[in-house]
Parts: sequence; structure tokens; C-alpha cells
Amino acid sequence: MTDEQWEILKKTVKGEISQPLPVGFIIDSPWLPNWSGIRILDYFTSDEHWFHANARALNEFPDILFLPGFWSEFGMCTEPSAFGVRCVFPADEFPHAHRILSSPDDIGPLPQPDPRTDGLLPFVLNRLKLARPGIEAAGHRIRFAVARGPLNIASYLMGTTEFLTMMMTRPEDTEALVKKITAFLKDWLSLQLETFPSIDGVLLLDDIIGFIGEEEFRTFALPYFRELFDANVSIRFLHNDAPCRVSAPFLPEIGVNLFNMGFEISLNELKRLTQNKVALLGNIPPRDVLAGGSVQEVTRGTVGLLESLEDTSRVIVSCGGGMPPGVKSENISAFLLAVRSFAGGQKASMGRSPGP
Repeated sequence: MTDEQWEILKKTVKGEISQPLPVGFIIDSPWLPNWSGIRILDYFTSDEHWFHANARALNEFPDILFLPGFWSEFGMCTEPSAFGVRCVFPADEFPHAHRILSSPDDIGPLPQPDPRTDGLLPFVLNRLKLARPGIEAAGHRIRFAVARGPLNIASYLMGTTEFLTMMMTRPEDTEALVKKITAFLKDWLSLQLETFPSIDGVLLLDDIIGFIGEEEFRTFALPYFRELFDANVSIRFLHNDAPCRVSAPFLPEIGVNLFNMGFEISLNELKRLTQNKVALLGNIPPRDVLAGGSVQEVTRGTVGLLESLEDTSRVIVSCGGGMPPGVKSENISAFLLAVRSFAGGQKASMGRSPGP
């Protein structure tokens, strides 16, 4: 992100309303490779292809906040690889991490990873080191320390069904696993922060928090996310495009000030659940509208979202979740144009005073 874009993001999080409203998308390997005309495997294994795919998006859409920006990652294999999982990389499909824990009894012997040397993490970090001169020459900076969340990683190490079952039947083992992963994630985030002084944000991605009840969230998620977001940064960003009505009221307590959700919930409801203390990145349907819809359908969906807003403060207009595979440039342009055209309308100035 450029310095100007970063300031827009920080102002939006604080509750200041920009005209037009900012537009932003999470972009990574599910969308960028095929959109830029390369295979997913090429995107993961070629520094040149990776850089040019990201740079092309920034150059074609300079008015969009692409988050986290030049994301160095290997899909869902990134963090689980540090624990020794077997990672499968098809040529043009999403990679897959095979589980390594066959029972709760395997948690104790599970080694504590070192993000400096283990799994794919050194490759993630070194790609950014090598790309940093080019990123900064293009007017951008590395802004975020990024990681999957502790419950997300646990589900890959053990299997989602098995992990959720253990949460209900063996809570002590669940806490032991989440604590071990959280300690690893603190090291991983700290390493990124130490390596790149330009980082002023933390992004965690965890959909598993959407599949647990309030009691389980309070026990197995809240204290660990609060610990991970306890960083001296301006932006504390959480992605969860699974159900979020249970977790949303706790986002201010966790320290989150920017949230990307699924499209099944309205921004108006989320503003009420979070007391308008959290900036929201959303919220048209990503697959059926942004990717699968016509230009006219994207325009209608975007205008409908804007017209539904009761309060335009702390809103970055986007889709519910990350940019999905198959989104065409013309649909992104239609989305952006709809937001810009709406900025001159009656409701563009209706934002109320920011929440406390």
C-alpha cells in the first residue's frame, strides 16, 4: 500500500468518512495467479511471477486498497508447514496441508516451530526481503504481519471435525494445542515486525471461530486472539467469512479495529454488534455476484449495498471474504465505478458520528 492509501485506511478505522468511500479487497493466491494468466504453482515458485501479478493488480486499480498488499504466502500450507505437515501443491489447484495429529495424545510431543527456519516460513520472509526494493520503488511498503489464526491452524493439524470434537470432549488438550500454536504465532508475527520496520498492521485469518458457540469462543479463542492482537500497530485486522454473530460482539475486546466478514450478515447488523467500534470490509456476495455476476449485476449489488447502509462511517466497500477465483477486471471496474458514482448521491454524507 502507498503512504496515501495507508492514511486513508487509518482514517477510516478511526471513523473519518472519505468521499468517495474507500474500496478494498483481500487478494492472494485464489485469485491473482489465474487473473494474471499464470498457474498457481508458478505464482508460488517464481518470485518474478509473484511480484508482477501483485504489481499488475496495483497498477490496473490504483484507487483500490489491496490488502494486505504483496502477500507472500503458500495458501493454507503456510503456517501448518512449520509443524511438519505434508503439503501437496497441484499445478493449478489450491495447495493442501495433510493433518499430522491422529489423536489428542499427539499434541504433547508436537515440536514448537521456529519461524526463522521451519517449514515454508523462511521462504515467505525471504521473498519479501528480495522484493522489498521493487515494492518500495513502486511507491508501496510492506504494511502487515500476516498469519492464519490459531484455531484455523489447529484444524489443519488435526482435521476440522476432529478438532471441534476435541474442543467439546477434551478441553484441556484443546487448550494445550491452542496455546502451543499461539506461542508459535507470536514468534512468527514478531519476526515479521522485526524484519520490516514499515509494518504497522497485523492480519489474522481464522474461519473456525465461526463454527463454535459463545462458551467455546470465550475459552478457546478470546484470550488467544487478544494476546495475538496485543501489538503496537495501527491496524489490527481479522478475517472470518464464516458465521460471525457469536464472535462479533467480542471484536473490540480482542483489539480488532478492522474486520472482513462473510456476506450472509449485513454491515448494519455488524455495526450494532460491534457498537460501531470496528471498521468493516465488505459486503457483497463474492462468488455469485462479484465473480459470477454480469457487470450489471455487480453494479446493482454494489448500489444495493450502499443504499442499505444506515451509517457510512468505518466502512470499506468490498465483498464478503477475500477476492474469489474468477473475478474479471470488468467486474472490479464496475464495482469501483458504482461506489464512485454513489459518492455524489444523497446518502454519501449520511455517516453519523463515530462510535466511542
